[in-house]
Amino acid sequence: MSEDDKKQEEGKLNIELTEEIAEGIYSNLAIISHSNAEFVFDFIKVMPGLPKAKVKSRIMMTPQHAKRLLRALQDNISKFESLHGSIKDSEGPQFPMNFGGPKAEA
Repeated sequence: MSEDDKKQEEGKLNIELTEEIAEGIYSNLAIISHSNAEFVFDFIKVMPGLPKAKVKSRIMMTPQHAKRLLRALQDNISKFESLHGSIKDSEGPQFPMNFGGPKAEA
């Protein structure tokens, strides 16, 4: 194995995806809050006609990782739109944003 091959092997990250996690969790509302040390993303599934919704997943990350996520999402949206056309903002149902937590931004 050459020195370059060894360096490439050392730089690889092996990521495992379990079946349960691979199924994913549907979310149609995200509430984002932050402190000076972290960003908190709460992913929620709101059902029409129900006054209550549960947080299905909470992800916390450093501000630096949140900024990397923003860049990656912008890059992926740009690639998606170049293949499929512009994503239209819908005028769908307005979700109540008073779940008792911080002011929502989605």
